[in-house]
Amino acid sequence: MNAPLDHASLAAAPAVDSRFTVPGIKCAGCIGKIEREMARLDGVQTVRVNFSAKRVAVSHDPAIGDEALIAALAGLGFEAQPVAANPLARDDEETRRLMRATAVAGFGMMNVMLLSVSVWSGAAGATRELFHWLSALIALPVIAYAGRPFFSSAAMALRHGRTNMDVPISIGVVMATCLSLYETATGGSQAYFDGATMLLFFLLAGRALDAMMRGRTRAEIGALLSRMGRSAGIVQPDGTLRRVEAEALEPGMLMLVAAGEALAADGVVEDGTSAIDNAMLTGESVPQPVAAGSTVHAGTVNLAQPLKVRVTAAAQDTAIAEIARLMDEAGQSRSRYVRIADRASRLYAPAVHTLAALAFAGWMWAGAGWHQSLIIAIAVLIITCPCAIGLAVPAAQVVATGALMKRGLLVKDGGALERLAEVDTALFDKTGTLTLGEPQPDLSALPERAQPIALALAQHSRHPLSRGLAAALLRQGTVPASLADVEEQVGHGVSGTENGVPVALVRPPVAEATQATRVQIGKDGWTVPFADAVRPDAAQALAALGALGLQSRILSGDRIEAVAPIARDLGLFAQGSVSPQDKLAELDRLAAQGRRPLMVGDGLNDGPALAAAHASIAPGTASDISQQAADAVFVGASLMPVALAVRTARRTMRIVRQNFAFAIAYNLVAVPLALVGRVTPLIAAIAMSVSSLVVIANSLRLARAAR
Repeated sequence: MNAPLDHASLAAAPAVDSRFTVPGIKCAGCIGKIEREMARLDGVQTVRVNFSAKRVAVSHDPAIGDEALIAALAGLGFEAQPVAANPLARDDEETRRLMRATAVAGFGMMNVMLLSVSVWSGAAGATRELFHWLSALIALPVIAYAGRPFFSSAAMALRHGRTNMDVPISIGVVMATCLSLYETATGGSQAYFDGATMLLFFLLAGRALDAMMRGRTRAEIGALLSRMGRSAGIVQPDGTLRRVEAEALEPGMLMLVAAGEALAADGVVEDGTSAIDNAMLTGESVPQPVAAGSTVHAGTVNLAQPLKVRVTAAAQDTAIAEIARLMDEAGQSRSRYVRIADRASRLYAPAVHTLAALAFAGWMWAGAGWHQSLIIAIAVLIITCPCAIGLAVPAAQVVATGALMKRGLLVKDGGALERLAEVDTALFDKTGTLTLGEPQPDLSALPERAQPIALALAQHSRHPLSRGLAAALLRQGTVPASLADVEEQVGHGVSGTENGVPVALVRPPVAEATQATRVQIGKDGWTVPFADAVRPDAAQALAALGALGLQSRILSGDRIEAVAPIARDLGLFAQGSVSPQDKLAELDRLAAQGRRPLMVGDGLNDGPALAAAHASIAPGTASDISQQAADAVFVGASLMPVALAVRTARRTMRIVRQNFAFAIAYNLVAVPLALVGRVTPLIAAIAMSVSSLVVIANSLRLARAAR
């Protein structure tokens, strides 16, 4: 299928990405249909479907507008609309519609079953006919209303010359209903209104539960974004204050953030000292001191004094919005297991229709009559629904990624869970990965009388060591001294005067320390050394990885002199002065040995290794390139999410395999029983529905696995 696009208008410009919400994605077969056909459009480079989020992401030439892509999706039988700029601006009407339909189907099922019990108990003659007509009176409007999600999906698929799992479901429900009406009108002994309503109830319950699981993740994302300030006070050039909505903020604006106010954008503190509640982003419950030069993020709360903050990122460019996008896009990828489900679902519709037709023809040839033959064909249509296979992968991945998200680890792609489950070696960068990447000063080297002066000087510098010194002094309650003539010279330090005495914060002589700053007051001076603290639970996390069978070691670009003490403390083998090319070579060497390495790193130099490793994880403080290259991102000071990710990924793959095994075993048992006439439409509805619920219930066990 090719859209009528003007080839000459397709400029050789970088590709752009468009994302669409497509509620009509019902099964893995829909995934294959969209990805195959959309990829044939001129100018379309890649197409990826997220089944769990019901999203389609298209990378395409800028000359192709969203309208053309929406029209192409419509041509395939899928209504689509662009995803709003806010990743959560999504209507939950589908979930509410499923809940309403489930409630109606449940009401009808219970009432029809009560009437059916009387028939099963021996009611005959006029009494049986009355109960059948009462069942029809209840079931027909229930089926018409509750069956709409399946009927509309099946009708759209058939209009566009394709099938999905809703087609045989709809055929089965309609045929069972029509046969029941015929039986009721002719005084027959059997009617299957109970089977039709029960089938709809359990199918809807399964879909509603799946929608609720995805909705729970969206609710958590919504709660995250709701913490962002809705508006901000902007300091105008003339000094006046103007209140603007968060969406109107732009980089370069100067915000005045009052005490107790949530920040509406990312920025750098230009004036003021205070304490910030970062718990939402880092999980750190202790308020963090900030001063001039400190970086602050949207959604955090200013606890103490007013701050003037220069906006560096606003709206959808903030760190919290990026986290929300990562969370929202977490779902299953085109992994090996999804491809299996895709192939199974693609073959499902023709196979089921063929089986049902053969069952009808075979029983007619055997002399069973059209009535019994049709009942068996209906049972085959109903019992062979591949819902269990279709749910086997996404149900497990949605639950697992949601559980990990609560523990501070954002899995960007469900396929990453498959790769994480297979790793057997862990390679760690040092700075910012095993360590916090925040040099901490040894304040014992600085006399108490010099500390207020050091704080005042450090607050006027944006150098990382100056910021670390200021943060440490603020944490211990130091009050900055009053200085005059403060000036920072890039590469030289900060200088000023205190009561006429020259003071300075400068780089120490190389012979004194490799990572330090020197406080100078008059003729006196003190060198303050810094050390990068190891993450507080690094040893426990490495032990947990060892218990999972992973061999861990350090692969760092830092000098071996800086790496050796940390390697010794953690009991790891370490390589220092490793270039990005050396890291890639090491990954290739391990792969040649049949190993599957996990790379954990944060720097720009780790980006190629993170992309090349079998699986990769980056801390939330990592560079943008590293976060984009990694399969998952963990936030906070704890390293334990790395071990948790591997353990949960392995449990997820076990659950997926269990789901597949159950779905296959169910079909191996149920289909032959239906073909030989041992299953009525009612029993078929119960069996098929229970199989789907078993898969979902089994997947929900993963919610406890990530603890």
